[in-house]
Amino acid sequence: MTFMPWRDDLSVGLESIDEQHRWLLEATNRLHDEMSQEVRHREVIIEVIEGLIDYTVNHFIMEEELFYRHGYPDADAHKALHDHFTKTLLEILSHYEEGKEIGAEVLELLKNWLVQHIMVVDKAYVPFLAEKGVA
Repeated sequence: MTFMPWRDDLSVGLESIDEQHRWLLEATNRLHDEMSQEVRHREVIIEVIEGLIDYTVNHFIMEEELFYRHGYPDADAHKALHDHFTKTLLEILSHYEEGKEIGAEVLELLKNWLVQHIMVVDKAYVPFLAEKGVA
């Protein structure tokens, strides 16, 4: 069973953003799969977390560029959430690289943040961008 399956209600209706959200869910599932192994491979976990950070940062940049180009009024608040999440991921990676273990709480954090962010925060900008002709 997949830890975090894609659900239609996670779609924001903008294909490029939905594709990126799907990738982030798949990466979270890869992390779950590796962490569920009897013998965890640290290098695989580090690689997945680094990939999550890299992809997330690029996804955030793309979203924020849309916000600023079209004058989205909540752009700064949305960017602050992005910055906080990126900082959290970097801290998780840093702690893990220092030898501290990560557990189910990290997976739950990723799952809860992604679902909450997509379902509430991201869906809030969709009507604004749709009015601006972004599809």
